[in-house]
Amino acid sequence: MKDIFLTTINAKWIHPSLGLRLLKANLGALEDRCEILEFALRQPLAEKLEPFASASPRILAVSVSIWNHLATLELLGELEKMRAGQRQGHRPVHRPVIVLGGPEVSHLPPEAEIFRYADYVIRGEGETAFRVLCEKILADGYEHSGTPPSAAQFINAENVDVSVIKSAYHLYTDEDITKKLIYVEASRGCPFNCEFCLSAVKDRADSGVREFPLEPFLSEMDELVRRGVKTFKFLDRTFNINIKRACRIMEFFLEKIERKKGKDIVVHFEMVPSLFPPALRQTLSRFPPGTLRLEIGIQTLNPQAAARICRAGWQRQFNCQQSNCQEKELDAIRFLREKTNAIIHVDLIAGLPGEDLVSFGMGFDRLISCLAMPNTDNGKAPLPETDNIEIQIGILKLLPGAPISRHNDAFGMCYNSLPPYEIKETSAMSAADLLRIKNFARFWEIIVNRRLLGFDANKFTFKKFLALSDFLYAHFGKNWGIDKNELLKTVKSFFNL
Repeated sequence: MKDIFLTTINAKWIHPSLGLRLLKANLGALEDRCEILEFALRQPLAEKLEPFASASPRILAVSVSIWNHLATLELLGELEKMRAGQRQGHRPVHRPVIVLGGPEVSHLPPEAEIFRYADYVIRGEGETAFRVLCEKILADGYEHSGTPPSAAQFINAENVDVSVIKSAYHLYTDEDITKKLIYVEASRGCPFNCEFCLSAVKDRADSGVREFPLEPFLSEMDELVRRGVKTFKFLDRTFNINIKRACRIMEFFLEKIERKKGKDIVVHFEMVPSLFPPALRQTLSRFPPGTLRLEIGIQTLNPQAAARICRAGWQRQFNCQQSNCQEKELDAIRFLREKTNAIIHVDLIAGLPGEDLVSFGMGFDRLISCLAMPNTDNGKAPLPETDNIEIQIGILKLLPGAPISRHNDAFGMCYNSLPPYEIKETSAMSAADLLRIKNFARFWEIIVNRRLLGFDANKFTFKKFLALSDFLYAHFGKNWGIDKNELLKTVKSFFNL
């Protein structure tokens, strides 16, 4: 039995945690005394509890994120009940030292319920802080009393030096390699200060981008390719902030794709839409169909809302007016649609301070007009409209610690107090309007993004699709668990197809 268990509840089974692997890889002499246990969000609770029934690690470390907060709270509570039952049955009980970490707990208030189960909470990046804590606990021969702690101890970890921490790609198993997405990171941090994001939190000194040494990183990628990785998903929030470096990494993958004749390898990058110079465009245009996915965070096309939440940082970075920056963003979308084979995933956020339903709809339609442009002048046959576009409509969330909370009073921002902390209403957008957009987003996902029906720019304007989503919700009484054939039949009936 290992002394240290690292665990988390991933969004899906196919999403292995790079964070846990980095913690294990940087434990030094303790690495061999550590085991990783991963679960999936929809996995039954009984299956999550089963590995702990006979386990007695000295340390149990849990990574908590916004999407697994409530599920983790449930898991920790059931573990306590299980141990209480063992005590009542006079079975030997060993309660591990419980350490919480991850983005969700780094900014929660000390009175948060989840901290009732924690002995220690590591706030910030844990590769060094977790090793030091484990060394202390195991060296001191710490034995827990068997009951929950009276109060958690908080450890404020500094950002690590990414040039010296040990990589963790060797800890991806053969099953991970063959059946799951493989997460990698060439850099950490973000230079921008969008207030809905934790990158805008200054007390963590996370205002810049830290780059992993390039050649060792590419060597690690080469080994992953050799092992048979099919999908590389980069965690970098601003992959193209350094154009020369971004092109060098893409050239590496282009060479691998060419060697494999375009088969098997897919790379996924998140890119800054205002930064698409000719060198980047030329490289992007060379990826064959099906090998490149790009996530582009437009978020809003309302200049006032963008400036209000400090998207104006992009303006300063690229020396342009806010409206001109948004035109540059849309120009990048047009380029990707017309001149590349990339699958384009674009994000919009509803519920930003001061933006109403009409403004959001206008921004949506501007985006649609760019994405709907056909491929006619690039020497290729036109693609079906939806073969390479996705729009994800997100509802604004108040992440713990995010500075967007400063607008709460001025713009009547009211959020759900439970994760994922979605906005419920604002002075510009009523609760009813936000509910309509939630239904819109869900039906857009299952009808358009999942290719249930071919995209039609005339039918899928914001106004028309909002009417469709209103109709579908009234007809089915829900936006989930709907039979696809019945849904398609109802959509066609609505449009008289």
